[in-house]
Amino acid sequence: MVTRRTLISLGVAAGAAAAGGVATASAYSTALHKARAAIDPSLSTLIDTRFGRMEYADRGKGTPLLMVHGTGGGFDQGLLFAGPLLDKGYRIISPSRFGYLRSAFPPEPSSANQADAFADLLDHLGIDTIAISGGSAGALSALEFAIRHPDRCAAVLPIVPATYAPDKDATTSDNAPPGIAAAMTLLRSDFLLWVALSAAPDMLTGTLLATDPALLATASSAEVARAHEILWSILPVSDRADGLINDARLAGHPQPSAIQTITAPLLTISLEDDRFGTARAARHIAATVPRARLVIFPTGGHIWLGHNQELFDHVDSFLQEIGYA
Repeated sequence: MVTRRTLISLGVAAGAAAAGGVATASAYSTALHKARAAIDPSLSTLIDTRFGRMEYADRGKGTPLLMVHGTGGGFDQGLLFAGPLLDKGYRIISPSRFGYLRSAFPPEPSSANQADAFADLLDHLGIDTIAISGGSAGALSALEFAIRHPDRCAAVLPIVPATYAPDKDATTSDNAPPGIAAAMTLLRSDFLLWVALSAAPDMLTGTLLATDPALLATASSAEVARAHEILWSILPVSDRADGLINDARLAGHPQPSAIQTITAPLLTISLEDDRFGTARAARHIAATVPRARLVIFPTGGHIWLGHNQELFDHVDSFLQEIGYA
């Protein structure tokens, strides 16, 4: 948990780092340069939509799948999440949602408007129908796409969905684990986030990634590296601030949507120990959407630690079974 004492400690660490002079400046500069290289403009494309510009990346040559990133992401996170599907031969189209990286932040950045922007992106690409997967907060707009554009949605795949669940504990007002509000104070400065990532990665794994850091001790080296990459890919947070704040509003207090009207085949996946409580939301989706499928892993947290290949094997098998892949 991120407590006031922890934040004070991180403040002291930040002060000490700032006082560290040349060595600190060099380490911070190196980390930020690496982070910015991962989102270099040459790696993505800009188009105009009815809501302003949208950034996206397009990788692979096979069956297309729209991968919608979660909080703290961008096209880069979408590509990271979809890595196993790229390996299986899918074509991954990964947009940066409103307020993330080079995508616009319109006056009404709702999940419904994000879904309509995805339709504009498909028009640009000449794609009539597509399967769409949304991770975490990205599940909100993925579900809205299935609701608002049923003729264009071949399948919908909410993964660890940060969406509405009516059976939520009445004493809890949002989807956040303890300490997330305090942790959000770190998401206003590249330097402060870098200090926290360097000094307290386990703390941020538990809060920002909503995953028990103790799981890292038993995970494979590849999965530990993936967790590390997800955490560090939040940098540069200054390029994601508008999207983060919007997600805190939309996914932190998710509202009901008309998911009962979804006609596309649906598979939703979550984990019992996800500290964002997305297993409840996944069960609600599966119980509400006609003929929906549900997969719940017992452990792995919000980043499905230890289940990356297995999770996307489920996705691939589902898409093949419905005749899409």
